[in-house]
Amino acid sequence: MTENKETKETKFKELVSYSEPALRNNSSVVEYCRTSMSALSGCTAGILGLTGLSGFVFYIFSVLALWGLLLFKAGNLWQKYFLNRHSLLTGGFFSGLFIFIWYGTCLLIYFSYVFL
Repeated sequence: MTENKETKETKFKELVSYSEPALRNNSSVVEYCRTSMSALSGCTAGILGLTGLSGFVFYIFSVLALWGLLLFKAGNLWQKYFLNRHSLLTGGFFSGLFIFIWYGTCLLIYFSYVFL
């Protein structure tokens, strides 16, 4: 009889509650970091003249580096700050890509006219 009662209790998962304002703040900080990283890496790619596939690979490297730094900063307790790790990697990928292209193109055009 006691075994049956224990199995019923273990079937239910422990409920976890999240603070919605804290999650919003964390996601806005991550979005700010992602936007800043996209602009900075776009500027770097524009100055270095990385176009086409090499520029896209540089952007992918920048996204993976930021993802790694965010997970390193959160440590083993990333579940405390974020709902899942996947959203840190893929969230805002295309908006960051457009920012990367915009800044890279602007600086590439600027430096090609100024220094050539």
